[in-house]
Amino acid sequence: MQAKEVLTLIKQRRSIYPNMYVDRPIEKEVLESILEAANWAPTHRKTEPWRFKIFQGDARQKIADFMAADYLKKGGVQTDMKYKKVRKKPLQANVVIALCMQRDPLERLPHWEEQMALAMAVQNMWLMCTAYEIGSYWSSPSAIVEDRDFLELAEGEYCYGLFYMGYHQAPEIVSKRNPIEEKITYIK
Repeated sequence: MQAKEVLTLIKQRRSIYPNMYVDRPIEKEVLESILEAANWAPTHRKTEPWRFKIFQGDARQKIADFMAADYLKKGGVQTDMKYKKVRKKPLQANVVIALCMQRDPLERLPHWEEQMALAMAVQNMWLMCTAYEIGSYWSSPSAIVEDRDFLELAEGEYCYGLFYMGYHQAPEIVSKRNPIEEKITYIK
């Protein structure tokens, strides 16, 4: 792959939301390829802190029920549009991945470095999804980030959100960035 192709892929990456997904399964080989890309993210001291809890098929209902129950527990009501959206979102995706990080038990590096390693793994996943024309979206609902029991997190393991994935029929989403020249300073 040429450098220009890599940059083009990066520029094509978008958040594609679950309500834009179609009912088409993501093939096991494709999902494994996306996860393999995540596994090659940079990692200081080679701690490889990323952990992924995958919800597919009927398991998506478990996360939908959990998220809806949390919404009600926090004062929402079942007639709210928000409640219906929270309950429906995991079911619109073909795959929902809980993005977790296992802290180095020796704590040889700061917590934030392992968070950044997880974020780089997610970026790799996002780029692979783009290459496969799979929509994806990283969401960090408080229900999943704050609760340790639902995902049965191990000691030193944290969850930083959900990665929704699905084939889609979204129209081309045009994006813009301000010029990089506005964001750099050369130190002399």
